[in-house]
Amino acid sequence: MGLLRRLEVAHEPGLTQAQLFLANEDLLPVPPNKRTWAAWNFFAFWVADSFNVNTWMIASSMVQLGLSWWQSWICVWVGYGLVAPFIVLNARPGAIFHVTFPVVARTSFGIYGSLWTTFNRAAMACIWYGVQSAIGGSCMLVMLRAMWPSINTLPNHLPASSGTTTRDFLCFFLFWLISLPAIWFPIHKIRHLFTLKAILAPTAGITFFIWCIVKAKGVGPIIHQPATLHGSDLGWNMVVSLMSCISNMATLVTNAPDFASRAKTPGAALWPQLVSVPFTFSIVSFIGIIVSSSSVAIYGEAVWSPIDLLGMFLDDHPSHATRFGVWFISFSFIIAQLGTNISANSISAGCDLTALFPRFINIRRGGYVAAIVGLCMLPWNLLKSSNSFTSYLSAYSVFLSSIAGVMITEYYVIRKGHYRVQDLYKLERTGWYYYTYGVNFRAYAAYISGILINVVGFAGATGRTVPLAATRIYEMSWFTGLGVSALIYYALNRLFPVEGMADKFEECDVSAMIGEEDRWSSHERASVDDKQEKEDVYAAEA
Repeated sequence: MGLLRRLEVAHEPGLTQAQLFLANEDLLPVPPNKRTWAAWNFFAFWVADSFNVNTWMIASSMVQLGLSWWQSWICVWVGYGLVAPFIVLNARPGAIFHVTFPVVARTSFGIYGSLWTTFNRAAMACIWYGVQSAIGGSCMLVMLRAMWPSINTLPNHLPASSGTTTRDFLCFFLFWLISLPAIWFPIHKIRHLFTLKAILAPTAGITFFIWCIVKAKGVGPIIHQPATLHGSDLGWNMVVSLMSCISNMATLVTNAPDFASRAKTPGAALWPQLVSVPFTFSIVSFIGIIVSSSSVAIYGEAVWSPIDLLGMFLDDHPSHATRFGVWFISFSFIIAQLGTNISANSISAGCDLTALFPRFINIRRGGYVAAIVGLCMLPWNLLKSSNSFTSYLSAYSVFLSSIAGVMITEYYVIRKGHYRVQDLYKLERTGWYYYTYGVNFRAYAAYISGILINVVGFAGATGRTVPLAATRIYEMSWFTGLGVSALIYYALNRLFPVEGMADKFEECDVSAMIGEEDRWSSHERASVDDKQEKEDVYAAEA
């Protein structure tokens, strides 16, 4: 018991595990003084998020599949254009009631049932931490090659079964290591890292873009490259390509309430996101598409990874100017990957793990858990080829799309914007979100159904022989998972109605409307009042 007590994080004394789970300071509605995100902040967030190597790689993989540059760009616009409304739809409860994803999930999955969805998203954040770190390790290798070319001939002492080499693992580990100090600090204390990213990443991206055009001897050889696919093969590969864009955003669709809960007004989380998501990701993807297409004109083959292409610039005795240019671009990409990993993955994992284990984990510790998982999962195996990368994107989106389908249907169709905020923090049988012992079987039946429709196709993606129809369904897994889970959830709520189903759409807190003044226990009210003070103390300790 003494060891467990020492492992506990600082919290208000005398609270039970149930009280911490229901209403710790990371789960309560965001107080007014913390709702600081205006329309510009949402736009700036998506600009910063889009500028990372992963976005380039998704776009570049389309060229390697056999699409022309303009066909690839159409897929990008369609993919991100289709997913943007779902981000806005799922963000709405957070913008209206200022609650985060773990709490919004309680409305559909139940007080206890939401734990699995929170764990699911935490697991995905940990996996993405590893993937982004592996990409960062590739950037580290290119940067070190530009400084010390001899590292490229470092002897390998790792077995082939490891999936990597001593050289590549060393660079991955170096990137992983320099990320650890950034996790330690609260995000507002490393704001200069994000300022640096906002300057360096676009500058490096545009520089690389122009450099590739010059090496290809103009845009002519790039834009005149025809597609190598035709007919149905072309059509379905375009579907796969646009779905990879959607799958790339699956985590952000699910956790959209986290960012929206900080919105000054509900409108701040609406139009800025609806417009900026397709615009910013399409611009960054265009750079990736042209860079990848230029590799065909320069080297006679499509190179799907921009980092690999940048490394090829160092072959054949490069000049000092070339080495400096490669060093600058790869260094900038390292900063971009570091910023993306902190803001999108370690913070998200920290928030979710705090909700799951509030007694022992805070956001900082959760970030380190994500880093350890990201190291142990051998993420470089997911980046061996464009096919394995897109297969990974499709696989994990199956689980998150089914969660999003249930959440969106719950808010817009079942209860039509009606919330009972006090019941989100109470374990009472009369509460809206208690359901059956804290679990909503309707949500889980719908969630499992959304996964099952893609199971056969998923087996095909792992190498097994399956019917062509199952493969086609799986290639559209995000929409099939979301659509099936939404339909099943709606049908089950009609067969087994729940309390609070509304006839007309109105976004309101029913607990406040019906005069229930005792909305919070004394602990919960104190937590809301002290939330800013506790965050300041945490920042001071850091």
